[in-house]
Amino acid sequence: MPHSSLRHPADAPQGRVVITGASGFMGRYLAERYRDAGRDAVTVGRTGSHIGWDDADALRDAVDGASLVVGLAGKSVNCRYTAANRAEIMRSRVVTTQRLSRAIAAATDPPPVWLNASTATIYRHADDRPMTEADGEIGSGFSVDVAQAWEEALFREDLPRTRRVALRTAIVLGHGGVLPTIRGLARLGLGGSQFDGRWPSSRGRQRAGTAHRFATRSGSQRFSWIHIEDAARALDFLEQRAELDGAVNLSAPNPVDNRTFMRTVRRVLGVPIGPPLPRWIQEVGAIAIRTETELVLKSRWVLPKRLEGAGFAFRYPELEPALREAYSR
Repeated sequence: MPHSSLRHPADAPQGRVVITGASGFMGRYLAERYRDAGRDAVTVGRTGSHIGWDDADALRDAVDGASLVVGLAGKSVNCRYTAANRAEIMRSRVVTTQRLSRAIAAATDPPPVWLNASTATIYRHADDRPMTEADGEIGSGFSVDVAQAWEEALFREDLPRTRRVALRTAIVLGHGGVLPTIRGLARLGLGGSQFDGRWPSSRGRQRAGTAHRFATRSGSQRFSWIHIEDAARALDFLEQRAELDGAVNLSAPNPVDNRTFMRTVRRVLGVPIGPPLPRWIQEVGAIAIRTETELVLKSRWVLPKRLEGAGFAFRYPELEPALREAYSR
């Protein structure tokens, strides 16, 4: 169903929303959703946005009197982790968050709520137990360094009139993002489980923290996810729940393993066969399409304990209905 048909309850939040990174998958969805709800959605970005990042005065004026700021800016991690890309992945998150923080600090009437993207990748490779906000263990390596720096930029400044939440977001499922690529691979017969295994890594990658040795065998690495509608509804929920600040896991309550995820994708798409893909094939393919195997081989086992404890009800708590809705449009 189109975004405009999404129902918004009478007590949904109101007032102006400022969205950074609104040209991305999640940003576009949120901007349209907020406008459908009758809210003024002001976008900040490099191109195609109301405000550019270099206009500090306009950014301050936008957040001044706003009801909500949603920070989503950051270069996609779906790329090769070259030195240049690593620098831009880090810079695009930290610098934009710092600029937002300065704008809010300078506002006469600062926004009461700032929800800023982070990532569930901040937790360690976990195939032994799930990670919650209370007992999750922070991992190591480049991706974790980025997540920690991102959150540090969010919470660094003293903003006493603005409640801040770091959205430790799992893989978002919807009409865009990762699912079109996965559909294409499945229809080519490459929709099997992604098996980890031995693979050499250079000293340069080891120093950069981009060499991974997770070695969770036979596609049993965990896959945490959230449907895009639930992610948007969770933002509405967080905006209204004054007791929730700090880190919040944005993930569905029923993560699966990689084998289950890929098997469910094939069932939803009507693709009967998908042989497992050993790591060497994935590594060669990742080089060819300019991405990293960490995106599928790291075991992300994340539970949304704070959301559930506060009473949030997921519309898509199970994977198959979420995939069927996402692939239906």
